[in-house]
Amino acid sequence: MVDFTYHNPTKIEFGKGKEALIGTAIAQNHINKILLCYGSERIKKDGLYDTVTAHLKKNGIAWVELGGIISNPVLSKVNEGIALAKKENVQAVLAIGGGSVLDSAKSIAAGALYAGDVWDFFIGKASIEKALPVYAIMTLAATGSEMNGFAVVTNDETQQKYNIASIHVYPRLSILNPVLTQSVPNNYLAYSAVDIIAHVIEGYLTASVQPHFQSRMVEGIVQTVMETTEILLQNSSDYNARAEFTWAATQALNGITTAGTNPYVFPNHMIEHSLSALFNIAHGAGLAIVIPAWMRWYHTQNPAQFKRFAKILFGKDSAEEGINALKNWFAKIGAPVSLSEAGISKEAIEKIAQNVAEAAERQGVSHIYSQSVIEAILRNA
Repeated sequence: MVDFTYHNPTKIEFGKGKEALIGTAIAQNHINKILLCYGSERIKKDGLYDTVTAHLKKNGIAWVELGGIISNPVLSKVNEGIALAKKENVQAVLAIGGGSVLDSAKSIAAGALYAGDVWDFFIGKASIEKALPVYAIMTLAATGSEMNGFAVVTNDETQQKYNIASIHVYPRLSILNPVLTQSVPNNYLAYSAVDIIAHVIEGYLTASVQPHFQSRMVEGIVQTVMETTEILLQNSSDYNARAEFTWAATQALNGITTAGTNPYVFPNHMIEHSLSALFNIAHGAGLAIVIPAWMRWYHTQNPAQFKRFAKILFGKDSAEEGINALKNWFAKIGAPVSLSEAGISKEAIEKIAQNVAEAAERQGVSHIYSQSVIEAILRNA
């Protein structure tokens, strides 16, 4: 195990009805005006909006709204939010929704206190020195954004999907009420499951130093996600399964599974970000296509860990059998496992690889993931 520093500043309130705490929590920080970010109008139809705003009003907190944030969030909407936040002099940002809403909120929080173009943060032209406080009420469990300092946004002009990372955009408080995720349709439950698994196996399979304890944490998360996904696909109202799924999603990307590991990379996310930027495919659906294809290309570079993955998670004896088992499980839960299933032709591979190659250069991994290598991986899909 290598040396590490672990610190996570996000407070979690987990359980039924916990959204009622939001007004008090924000008011305790002497905040009296916020930007309220959300996606669809569903939160108004199902009563969540009324519950949250009632508690804001009770605590003397005014709000302005930014609705209509889409899956695969875009820079133009972030810029709209930044302009609104500056105009209204808000003191914090509250996200109600899934990872797309929260990633947008984090980006707005950073951009609202920056004189330049917020995209500077995504391309490494500037560093985030400060941000408005961020709060979250999650209605979808998948991204882990509720307990980390990451955000991913697509530049809708350049079709680049990049991320920011900063201690300043960790949510101050994230509220996780598993009941609020119950209306997520089965296809997005499946995509969420794939995303969670991707978050933990990227480091698990690429780190050259991977302590057994960290591996066991990863394997426990993957097993939990697989078990609870199958339960929820049959019975969406099973609270205990939904609660375990929700908490597993948070643990998958809050830094705990990679503490003590050697530097690792996130190649599956890097490749998928180009798929969703170019074709607007759901992130988890894209990952279901990319992961088995990447695993086939990469497994000989870390044979012992791939064999462990196959044995512990699927009871298989070889890496190839483990890869096939994971791909089959993705298909079983309704996720696409080939480019053609997502309506993406072989002729698009070169275009995708060019887009990914730009990201690989930015992330400092172009010596591993050249355009030709990326094309070879995509041909596996």
